[in-house]
Amino acid sequence: MSDPDRVASFLLKPIARACKEFGLLAEGDRVAVAVSGGKDSRALLDLLLHYRGCVPFSYELVALHIVGTVADFPDRSAERSRRSLRPDLEPWFRELGVAYHFAALELLPEEPLPLDCFRCSRNRRKALFNAAVELGCNKLAFGHHADDAAATTLLSLMFAGQLETMKPRVAFFDGKVTVIRPLIYVPEKELVRYGRAAGFPNPPPLCPRGLTSQRAQVKALLRHFGRSQKQIRANLWRAAREGMGF
Repeated sequence: MSDPDRVASFLLKPIARACKEFGLLAEGDRVAVAVSGGKDSRALLDLLLHYRGCVPFSYELVALHIVGTVADFPDRSAERSRRSLRPDLEPWFRELGVAYHFAALELLPEEPLPLDCFRCSRNRRKALFNAAVELGCNKLAFGHHADDAAATTLLSLMFAGQLETMKPRVAFFDGKVTVIRPLIYVPEKELVRYGRAAGFPNPPPLCPRGLTSQRAQVKALLRHFGRSQKQIRANLWRAAREGMGF
Protein backbone atom coordinates (compact mmCIF):
# COMPACT_ATOMS: atom_id res chain seq x y z
CA MET A 1 0.00 0.00 0.00
CA SER A 2 1.24 3.51 -0.81
CA ASP A 3 2.16 6.00 1.89
CA PRO A 4 -0.84 8.38 2.19
CA ASP A 5 1.39 11.38 2.95
CA ARG A 6 3.43 10.69 -0.18
CA VAL A 7 0.30 10.41 -2.34
CA ALA A 8 -1.13 13.54 -0.71
CA SER A 9 2.06 15.45 -1.55
CA PHE A 10 1.65 14.40 -5.19
CA LEU A 11 -2.03 15.45 -5.30
CA LEU A 12 -1.41 18.81 -3.66
CA LYS A 13 0.35 19.98 -6.83
CA PRO A 14 -2.76 19.97 -9.09
CA ILE A 15 -4.82 21.30 -6.17
CA ALA A 16 -2.40 24.21 -5.71
CA ARG A 17 -2.53 24.83 -9.46
CA ALA A 18 -6.33 25.06 -9.43
CA CYS A 19 -6.41 27.21 -6.29
CA LYS A 20 -3.90 29.69 -7.68
CA GLU A 21 -5.23 29.75 -11.24
CA PHE A 22 -8.85 30.33 -10.23
CA GLY A 23 -8.44 32.04 -6.85
CA LEU A 24 -10.32 29.33 -4.99
CA LEU A 25 -9.09 30.04 -1.47
CA ALA A 26 -8.11 33.21 0.37
CA GLU A 27 -7.31 34.54 3.81
CA GLY A 28 -10.26 34.33 6.18
CA ASP A 29 -12.40 32.00 4.06
CA ARG A 30 -14.81 29.75 5.91
CA VAL A 31 -15.29 26.75 3.66
CA ALA A 32 -18.08 24.19 3.90
CA VAL A 33 -16.80 20.93 2.40
CA ALA A 34 -19.58 18.72 1.04
CA VAL A 35 -18.78 15.21 2.32
CA SER A 36 -21.00 12.39 1.10
CA GLY A 37 -18.77 9.66 2.51
CA GLY A 38 -17.35 8.55 -0.85
CA LYS A 39 -13.68 8.66 -1.84
CA ASP A 40 -13.87 11.98 -3.71
CA SER A 41 -15.37 14.03 -0.90
CA ARG A 42 -13.25 12.33 1.77
CA ALA A 43 -10.11 13.04 -0.23
CA LEU A 44 -11.20 16.64 -0.76
CA LEU A 45 -11.57 17.28 2.97
CA ASP A 46 -8.35 15.48 3.85
CA LEU A 47 -6.33 17.25 1.15
CA LEU A 48 -7.71 20.70 1.99
CA LEU A 49 -6.51 20.11 5.55
CA HIS A 50 -3.06 19.24 4.16
CA TYR A 51 -3.10 22.23 1.82
CA ARG A 52 -3.85 24.61 4.69
CA GLY A 53 -0.44 23.80 6.11
CA CYS A 54 1.27 24.68 2.82
CA VAL A 55 -0.06 28.18 2.18
CA PRO A 56 0.82 31.51 3.84
CA PHE A 57 -2.78 32.28 4.78
CA SER A 58 -5.43 30.71 6.95
CA TYR A 59 -8.93 29.44 6.22
CA GLU A 60 -11.52 27.48 8.18
CA LEU A 61 -13.04 24.18 7.13
CA VAL A 62 -16.41 22.74 8.11
CA ALA A 63 -17.31 19.23 6.98
CA LEU A 64 -20.93 19.21 5.81
CA HIS A 65 -22.90 15.99 5.34
CA ILE A 66 -26.48 15.83 4.11
CA VAL A 67 -28.53 13.20 5.91
CA GLY A 68 -31.28 11.40 4.01
CA THR A 69 -32.01 9.41 0.88
CA VAL A 70 -34.46 10.24 -1.85
CA ALA A 71 -34.62 8.73 -5.32
CA ASP A 72 -36.43 5.40 -5.63
CA PHE A 73 -36.75 4.95 -1.87
CA PRO A 74 -40.40 4.86 -0.76
CA ASP A 75 -39.64 5.68 2.89
CA ARG A 76 -38.52 9.29 3.36
CA SER A 77 -39.43 9.41 7.04
CA ALA A 78 -37.29 11.07 9.68
CA GLU A 79 -36.43 7.63 11.06
CA ARG A 80 -35.03 6.53 7.70
CA SER A 81 -33.05 9.77 7.52
CA ARG A 82 -31.50 9.05 10.90
CA ARG A 83 -30.63 5.50 9.86
CA SER A 84 -29.05 6.74 6.62
CA LEU A 85 -26.40 8.68 8.54
CA ARG A 86 -23.02 7.05 7.92
CA PRO A 87 -21.83 6.02 11.41
CA ASP A 88 -18.17 6.19 10.35
CA LEU A 89 -18.21 9.88 9.44
CA GLU A 90 -18.52 11.53 12.86
CA PRO A 91 -15.59 9.60 14.42
CA TRP A 92 -13.52 10.37 11.32
CA PHE A 93 -14.30 14.09 11.51
CA ARG A 94 -13.29 14.07 15.16
CA GLU A 95 -10.07 12.22 14.36
CA LEU A 96 -9.23 14.87 11.75
CA GLY A 97 -9.99 17.60 14.27
CA VAL A 98 -12.29 19.39 11.86
CA ALA A 99 -15.58 21.12 12.64
CA TYR A 100 -18.57 19.25 11.19
CA HIS A 101 -22.30 19.57 10.71
CA PHE A 102 -25.07 17.17 9.65
CA ALA A 103 -27.99 18.75 7.80
CA ALA A 104 -31.29 17.03 7.02
CA LEU A 105 -32.52 16.68 3.45
CA GLU A 106 -35.93 18.31 3.18
CA LEU A 107 -38.36 17.61 0.36
CA LEU A 108 -41.63 19.25 -0.49
CA PRO A 109 -44.46 16.91 0.58
CA GLU A 110 -46.09 17.14 -2.86
CA GLU A 111 -43.01 15.84 -4.68
CA PRO A 112 -43.85 12.39 -6.08
CA LEU A 113 -41.57 9.38 -6.12
CA PRO A 114 -39.51 8.23 -7.85
CA LEU A 115 -37.57 11.47 -8.15
CA ASP A 116 -35.49 12.00 -11.26
CA CYS A 117 -31.74 12.65 -11.03
CA PHE A 118 -32.13 16.37 -11.70
CA ARG A 119 -34.56 16.96 -8.84
CA CYS A 120 -32.60 14.70 -6.50
CA SER A 121 -29.42 16.68 -7.21
CA ARG A 122 -31.29 19.97 -6.91
CA ASN A 123 -32.68 19.06 -3.48
CA ARG A 124 -29.27 18.02 -2.17
CA ARG A 125 -27.65 21.19 -3.47
CA LYS A 126 -30.39 23.28 -1.88
CA ALA A 127 -29.73 21.59 1.45
CA LEU A 128 -25.98 22.18 1.08
CA PHE A 129 -26.40 25.86 0.19
CA ASN A 130 -28.84 26.48 3.04
CA ALA A 131 -26.55 24.78 5.56
CA ALA A 132 -23.48 26.64 4.29
CA VAL A 133 -25.24 29.98 4.73
CA GLU A 134 -26.48 29.03 8.21
CA LEU A 135 -22.92 28.04 9.19
CA GLY A 136 -21.56 31.39 8.02
CA CYS A 137 -19.50 29.87 5.20
CA ASN A 138 -18.62 31.99 2.18
CA LYS A 139 -17.30 29.02 0.15
CA LEU A 140 -18.80 25.60 -0.59
CA ALA A 141 -16.31 23.00 -1.85
CA PHE A 142 -17.36 20.06 -4.02
CA GLY A 143 -15.26 16.99 -4.80
CA HIS A 144 -15.73 17.09 -8.58
CA HIS A 145 -12.56 15.94 -10.33
CA ALA A 146 -11.07 15.98 -13.84
CA ASP A 147 -13.12 12.99 -15.02
CA ASP A 148 -16.33 14.65 -13.81
CA ALA A 149 -15.46 17.77 -15.82
CA ALA A 150 -14.76 15.70 -18.94
CA ALA A 151 -18.02 13.78 -18.57
CA THR A 152 -19.95 17.03 -18.08
CA THR A 153 -18.47 18.45 -21.29
CA LEU A 154 -19.48 15.37 -23.28
CA LEU A 155 -22.96 15.35 -21.74
CA SER A 156 -23.40 19.00 -22.71
CA LEU A 157 -22.30 18.34 -26.27
CA MET A 158 -24.25 15.13 -26.76
CA PHE A 159 -27.55 16.01 -25.09
CA ALA A 160 -27.72 19.82 -25.10
CA GLY A 161 -25.71 20.74 -28.19
CA GLN A 162 -23.59 23.13 -26.10
CA LEU A 163 -19.93 23.26 -25.14
CA GLU A 164 -20.00 23.65 -21.37
CA THR A 165 -18.25 22.12 -18.39
CA MET A 166 -17.92 22.50 -14.63
CA LYS A 167 -16.44 25.83 -13.63
CA PRO A 168 -13.84 25.65 -10.84
CA ARG A 169 -15.37 28.73 -9.22
CA VAL A 170 -18.98 29.95 -9.42
CA ALA A 171 -20.60 32.63 -7.25
CA PHE A 172 -24.24 32.30 -6.17
CA PHE A 173 -26.72 34.60 -4.42
CA ASP A 174 -24.88 37.79 -5.38
CA GLY A 175 -21.59 36.36 -4.18
CA LYS A 176 -22.87 35.30 -0.77
CA VAL A 177 -21.69 31.72 -1.39
CA THR A 178 -19.09 30.66 -3.94
CA VAL A 179 -18.82 27.06 -5.12
CA ILE A 180 -15.24 25.89 -5.57
CA ARG A 181 -13.85 22.69 -7.07
CA PRO A 182 -10.23 22.26 -5.92
CA LEU A 183 -9.95 18.75 -7.45
CA ILE A 184 -10.75 19.90 -10.99
CA TYR A 185 -7.25 18.94 -12.22
CA VAL A 186 -7.08 15.64 -10.31
CA PRO A 187 -7.90 12.42 -12.26
CA GLU A 188 -10.31 10.04 -10.55
CA LYS A 189 -7.80 7.18 -10.57
CA GLU A 190 -5.49 9.23 -8.33
CA LEU A 191 -8.30 9.75 -5.85
CA VAL A 192 -8.87 5.99 -5.84
CA ARG A 193 -5.17 5.51 -5.10
CA TYR A 194 -5.29 8.05 -2.30
CA GLY A 195 -8.40 6.45 -0.82
CA ARG A 196 -6.67 3.08 -0.68
CA ALA A 197 -3.51 4.56 0.82
CA ALA A 198 -5.50 6.47 3.44
CA GLY A 199 -7.63 3.43 4.28
CA PHE A 200 -10.97 5.01 3.43
CA PRO A 201 -13.91 2.64 4.06
CA ASN A 202 -16.17 1.35 1.32
CA PRO A 203 -18.24 4.10 -0.32
CA PRO A 204 -21.94 4.50 0.47
CA PRO A 205 -24.40 2.49 -1.67
CA LEU A 206 -24.97 3.93 -5.11
CA CYS A 207 -28.35 5.28 -6.04
CA PRO A 208 -30.14 2.66 -8.19
CA ARG A 209 -30.48 5.24 -10.96
CA GLY A 210 -26.83 6.16 -10.83
CA LEU A 211 -25.78 2.91 -12.47
CA THR A 212 -27.75 3.59 -15.66
CA SER A 213 -27.72 7.39 -15.82
CA GLN A 214 -26.41 9.29 -18.82
CA ARG A 215 -23.42 10.41 -16.73
CA ALA A 216 -22.56 6.82 -15.82
CA GLN A 217 -22.72 5.81 -19.48
CA VAL A 218 -20.48 8.70 -20.57
CA LYS A 219 -17.93 7.86 -17.86
CA ALA A 220 -17.91 4.25 -19.02
CA LEU A 221 -17.30 5.49 -22.58
CA LEU A 222 -14.29 7.54 -21.42
CA ARG A 223 -12.84 4.59 -19.49
CA HIS A 224 -13.02 2.56 -22.69
CA PHE A 225 -10.18 4.69 -24.13
CA GLY A 226 -7.69 3.55 -21.49
CA ARG A 227 -4.45 5.52 -21.50
CA SER A 228 -5.85 7.97 -24.03
CA GLN A 229 -8.17 9.34 -21.33
CA LYS A 230 -5.54 11.84 -20.17
CA GLN A 231 -5.33 13.48 -23.59
CA ILE A 232 -9.11 13.33 -24.05
CA ARG A 233 -9.66 15.04 -20.70
CA ALA A 234 -7.15 17.75 -21.59
CA ASN A 235 -8.73 18.37 -25.01
CA LEU A 236 -12.26 18.53 -23.61
CA TRP A 237 -11.17 20.88 -20.83
CA ARG A 238 -9.33 23.20 -23.23
CA ALA A 239 -12.23 23.29 -25.69
CA ALA A 240 -14.81 23.95 -22.96
CA ARG A 241 -12.71 26.69 -21.36
CA GLU A 242 -12.26 28.44 -24.69
CA GLY A 243 -15.97 28.10 -25.43
CA MET A 244 -17.04 29.42 -22.04
CA GLY A 245 -14.36 32.10 -21.81
CA PHE A 246 -12.83 31.37 -18.42
